Amino acid sequence: MESVLLRARGVPNSRSIDTYLAAGGWSGFAKALSMTPDAVVQETIESELRGRGGAGFPTGRKWSFVPKDHPGPRYLICNADESEPGTFKDREIIEHDPHMVLEGIAIASYAIRSNTAYIYIRGEFVRWAALLEDAIGEAHRQGWLGRNVKGSGYDLDIWVHRGAGAYICGEETALIESIEGKRGFPRLKPPFPAVVGVFGKPTVVNNVETLACLPHILTKGAKWFASIGRPKNTGTKLYCVSGHVKRPGVYELPMGVTFREIIEGPCGGIREGHTLKAFFPGGSSAPVMRASEVDVRADFDACAEAGTMLGSGGVIVLDDSVDMVETAANLAHFYAHESCGQCTPCREGSDWARDILDRIVAGHGRPADPETLLRICRFASQGMTICPLGDAFSLPISSIVKKFPEEFERHIRAASTVPQKKLPVLPWAGSRPGFGS
Repeated sequence: MESVLLRARGVPNSRSIDTYLAAGGWSGFAKALSMTPDAVVQETIESELRGRGGAGFPTGRKWSFVPKDHPGPRYLICNADESEPGTFKDREIIEHDPHMVLEGIAIASYAIRSNTAYIYIRGEFVRWAALLEDAIGEAHRQGWLGRNVKGSGYDLDIWVHRGAGAYICGEETALIESIEGKRGFPRLKPPFPAVVGVFGKPTVVNNVETLACLPHILTKGAKWFASIGRPKNTGTKLYCVSGHVKRPGVYELPMGVTFREIIEGPCGGIREGHTLKAFFPGGSSAPVMRASEVDVRADFDACAEAGTMLGSGGVIVLDDSVDMVETAANLAHFYAHESCGQCTPCREGSDWARDILDRIVAGHGRPADPETLLRICRFASQGMTICPLGDAFSLPISSIVKKFPEEFERHIRAASTVPQKKLPVLPWAGSRPGFGS
């Protein structure tokens, strides 16, 4: 299949606006300017484009929630935070084709009648922030941004806002708080950002990959986009594949290919001398899947039916050399560190799960530990926290406990047959249940 989002890979000087224009760039925005904003929204709805940031919510429908009678400003935010472990697709688009991202932002901004857009990018992405700022300067000089764009009467400014590198700021309301200069604490919803967003005004937050699809939808039509993939799971998708495959990387494939096709196709299969053991289909916050589930389709609905989620499309592949208990402990450390601490179930639960998993790995496991982990995860998920970070640490850990019980049993059985070493009591451990010798 011909590349759509990765078409600029290998093209000389692909980041230049002249190269982008020569390939038909900015024509989607030009077409949008000849339409009404409502018509652009309808075209996006008919394409069945779903958000590529993780939730998979229909993009055009999300735009339609912005009040049409709001008298003040509205805002469009491009989420380039990309903090999900195992995900590295958005920076790939920015690296090779920053003007495609800007054009998508311009189309979305016009559709929701916004004159100001922000690109919220991770502070660590110094190179990619500079590339975007250079591209914005080129677009201004050639009249695609600024006042009275191409004589249309439409004004648009795009600003790059650098975050401080917090995982939690990938969540849209925490991102909004960060743009406002506050600590990145997620907000209670409702009200939703489409009604009360940045600076208290209606706001739409879309992912880089989502926005990059828009120029192609406008130029080639909603029917063309909807013809790729499966119904309600349309278009191409960028899959970031890391772990124990021969050729890790970012691959663009039609939505709905199977995970087997991804792993054994462009990735070349599992490294020599090993077999597939498990994989995370949508970044580290997705419930893990066993090797026997590799024929599940890599789209939003098929993953949901299989009890997991496609998320951002970050496929982390694990072969038979991996200890799944150690994997769970590694994940627990990340999420405990990245919890903003606002909600008790997430703040305490992630720390507690990390302590228990560390203790099991250290050879001090107890028979009740797996059930305790499941209880912690149950009480921190399913809407018990303001944002999904409670689910983000609970879903992978609980799925590992459920799908690989034999590995927990092996660790715990080994702990009962070797002399026990007293664990150090750390200053912050206190008398928390499940920690200690």
